[in-house]
Amino acid sequence: MNIKAYIKSGILESYVLGMASAAEIAEVEKFSSVHSEIKMEIEEISKALELYAEQHRVEPHAAIKTLLMATIDYTKRMESGEPQSFPQHLNEHSKIKDYQQWLDREDMVVARDFQGMFAKIIGYSEEATTAIVWIKNMAPEEIHHNEYEKFLIVEGTCEIIVDGKVNELYPGDYFAIPLHSDHHVQVTSKIPCKVILQRVAA
Repeated sequence: MNIKAYIKSGILESYVLGMASAAEIAEVEKFSSVHSEIKMEIEEISKALELYAEQHRVEPHAAIKTLLMATIDYTKRMESGEPQSFPQHLNEHSKIKDYQQWLDREDMVVARDFQGMFAKIIGYSEEATTAIVWIKNMAPEEIHHNEYEKFLIVEGTCEIIVDGKVNELYPGDYFAIPLHSDHHVQVTSKIPCKVILQRVAA
């Protein structure tokens, strides 16, 4: 076989990327076990792709892991038979007691070793997601274009800075983030700020 032509064919790149067919995989593995040049080329392609991925990686938003883990937890609870619930929409008349049935649940507690943010979803629909969220020090900057973000402070205190304007919030306070507004949360209490957080489709 013409090893140089085989290496230049692109099949080794497809193999490393996991895009090769079953027949191609078998062929590459057969040839690489016999021809050291092919085996070495596979190793070089793997290293080059790993280096490229490392150099071009994009750090995910800090809240993504929190929301992902909360979604996994909520899904498992639903699969285990927990009945779906639909907390009322947050508004300027909302009170902490409106969400007491979830706040009093034994499973709605923060992880002891949490860093940054921790969340427990208490209601989900196509229109809105409602969660109990604990913020240790701060929630990073973000902008929402397709959903309204609403807060009801349960414990602790914080500042929600929207487009540079500081809004001081205390237990019982409600606050809604306008669309297209740059905002972040800074905790001002010694304890984590515990909030009812709701995201509603715009």
